[in-house]
Amino acid sequence: MPLTKAREMMEEALTLARSAAQAGEVPVGALVVKDGVIIARGANRPLQSHDPTAHAEIIAIREAAAFLGNDRLTGCDLWVTLEPCAMCAGAIAHARIARLYYGAEDPKGGAVAHGPRLFDQPTVHHRPDVYAGIATDEAAELLRKFFAERR
Repeated sequence: MPLTKAREMMEEALTLARSAAQAGEVPVGALVVKDGVIIARGANRPLQSHDPTAHAEIIAIREAAAFLGNDRLTGCDLWVTLEPCAMCAGAIAHARIARLYYGAEDPKGGAVAHGPRLFDQPTVHHRPDVYAGIATDEAAELLRKFFAERR
């Protein structure tokens, strides 16, 4: 993927993360892209919706599935500002996301490069191609600032 397109996608996800932060939610944003077109967006909102599953990735995946009329998001890419947790990584596998792009690593709660490394498990039915480290500094700084303001 050309660098300018990657930057454009992650900037859109960062905009969603900033909107989550403004709402008092952990700043994470996600997009589902098919054939270069954004078909779904999500920003963290578990507090607002009183739903512990309302992570940005889950919201975007649900919206994309509704848009396509299919629970399989074959050929779709997921762009997210933070390494997905175990719940979101499981949803990514079940949805058959083709490619996962993420920004900041999450050594404590991540499940792709950290923790259970879900896509490395032999029982996982689908493994997306994973591209980490896109706009890492911006995504990490957004999270650092958010949590520093709450301490």
